[in-house]
Amino acid sequence: MSKDIILKAENISKQYRLGQVGTGTLSHDFNRWWYKIRGKEDPYLKIGETNDRSTKGESDYVWALQDISFEVKRGEVLGIIGKNGAGKSTLLKILSKVTAPTTGSIKSRGRIASLLEVGTGFNPELTGRENVYLNGAILGMTKKEITSKLEEIIDFSGCQRYIDTPVKRYSSGMTVRLAFAVAAFLEPEILVIDEVLAVGDAEFQKKAIGKMQDISKGEGRTVLFVSHNMAAVKSLCTRGIVLENGKLKFDGNIDESINLYLNSDKNNFDSNFLDEYIRDQNDEYFNLKNIKVRQKNVSDCVFYTNETISIHFDYTIVKEVLGLRIGFDLIDLNTETIIFRSFHDDLECEIQLIGKGQYCITATIPANLLTSGSFGIKPAIGIHNKRWIIFDDNLIIKISVMNIGGLNSAFADSRPGVISPELLWCNIEN
Repeated sequence: MSKDIILKAENISKQYRLGQVGTGTLSHDFNRWWYKIRGKEDPYLKIGETNDRSTKGESDYVWALQDISFEVKRGEVLGIIGKNGAGKSTLLKILSKVTAPTTGSIKSRGRIASLLEVGTGFNPELTGRENVYLNGAILGMTKKEITSKLEEIIDFSGCQRYIDTPVKRYSSGMTVRLAFAVAAFLEPEILVIDEVLAVGDAEFQKKAIGKMQDISKGEGRTVLFVSHNMAAVKSLCTRGIVLENGKLKFDGNIDESINLYLNSDKNNFDSNFLDEYIRDQNDEYFNLKNIKVRQKNVSDCVFYTNETISIHFDYTIVKEVLGLRIGFDLIDLNTETIIFRSFHDDLECEIQLIGKGQYCITATIPANLLTSGSFGIKPAIGIHNKRWIIFDDNLIIKISVMNIGGLNSAFADSRPGVISPELLWCNIEN
């Protein structure tokens, strides 16, 4: 293993048996033993299905992970992302040596500290202070080393008043605060974090992300980070891997990893999903037939930064309505923030009476406005000053915007923010 590589996973696979018996039956164990003493491969490695939690399978065996291989360099912050059930937590448990892989091997240099769930490694009967010493001893530190860090740990956690109270009386947020402080300040070479920061409040999440950045950049230690908060992943991680149904789908740049993950949900791209959803609404005034983005199938909505993006609304007015407002929110899916909301009647002075019939309107996002990234278009349709007809967080069309490349691509890729408007510049002569 190269000196720069601190962690290496080679062909990691993990198989589980479904049902009430998790490790197999006596006959299966005997078969495994019989094959092993004859120097043959475990016969149950040849069976098992892909870990897709949404489908019913035929086999009692499932591969939670299959042939996962990657390397992590010293000082790197690796984001591990994927849907629920993709195998992220299983992978981290194997890397932390909480459980063993069915096949494959893990090679690492230095201590590994892990936060896999709230209060990992804490004894609920011991006080917060005693648990700090216990966790430090587990990491191989001396009492003197732990004592030298104790005040920093307590101060960072914000649990000063409760530090001599048994942990079983802590809230989940307090437990995470102390557990993270212990893991971060006791200086492991590799810090493994699985979604636990979501339990903490906004102030603590900001502190924790700042501390992880200090750990990686200032102290040269390695962080493996799992979260469904793409804003946190993007701000913290330098590289990402995407897991899907227990398999490694992508390994590379963090922005590309996030875009691939956000664009992997085909249900939210399917215009038929919109048709079914709206028909169920059965509104007395309005029926949305379809929303299309530049007359494409929405699953292919990839644009370049120098292209205009046209959004078409096809709808039916069932009964004449006064002040129908049709618009949308444009959302940055990486940070889950709304960039802007626009309505077709924003510039109209009078509220119009709209009669029955078939209608189509188009909104156009100008070229060279958005930087590269993943964006969502959320319909916002209502009756003026009365009520929303359609406004649902699950009803989002996703689009991707890519940099056009060329001579200025290095500058374009490095620009912060989500919009890049063309402003009017002029020279002023002295």
